[in-house]
Amino acid sequence: MGVGQYIASDTFYIGGYAWAIYFYPDGKSPEDNSTYVSLFIALASEGTDVRALFELSLMDQSGKERHKVHSHFGRSLESGPYTLKYRGSMWGYKRFYRRNLLETSDYLKDDTLLVRCSVGVVKSHTEGPKTYTISVPPSNIGQHFGKLLDSGKGTDVNFEVDGETFASHKIVLAARSPVFRAQLFGPMKDQNTQCIKVEDMEAPVFKDICGAIHKCTC
Repeated sequence: MGVGQYIASDTFYIGGYAWAIYFYPDGKSPEDNSTYVSLFIALASEGTDVRALFELSLMDQSGKERHKVHSHFGRSLESGPYTLKYRGSMWGYKRFYRRNLLETSDYLKDDTLLVRCSVGVVKSHTEGPKTYTISVPPSNIGQHFGKLLDSGKGTDVNFEVDGETFASHKIVLAARSPVFRAQLFGPMKDQNTQCIKVEDMEAPVFKDICGAIHKCTC
């Protein structure tokens, strides 16, 4: 046929656009001296900046399924889609396959080649990473711990102070106070952690200390 001469497939429609396959038996570029066959897919309808993913496969007709596949699929959308600017724009390969190898290959049968094409039109666009500002409300954990202390629920330790008994939560006291942490969980902890007697402190003062620890006001 000559360099630059092609055989075009029937037009087919995918993603709202018309497409066609162009096969150049003697290659598309004169500089290759008909060494390679060229294979392209072209936008056959009006369109501007059509972004799509392509796959061109030369099918093995011997039944061995050793197809020759060139694919865009599997790439990320940031780098994968090819943009066709206008009608007649093409994607493909000038050097798809060496002509002398093709003529004796299993791809050619009864002077016929079978080409399979897959097209995925990208309708949306991707953007780079964005920075978002999220307003974080002030912590109210102290308010919840304070209500928990006032309710008496879940308490697991008692303190006897000046004749009065105060129930509290070990984990809250230990998390907020190194003194209580050592007293409740340290190597020198009190043996009786169910009821600990506190000396040299008035009951109202101890109550205020426990309340401040739970409410995160100290």
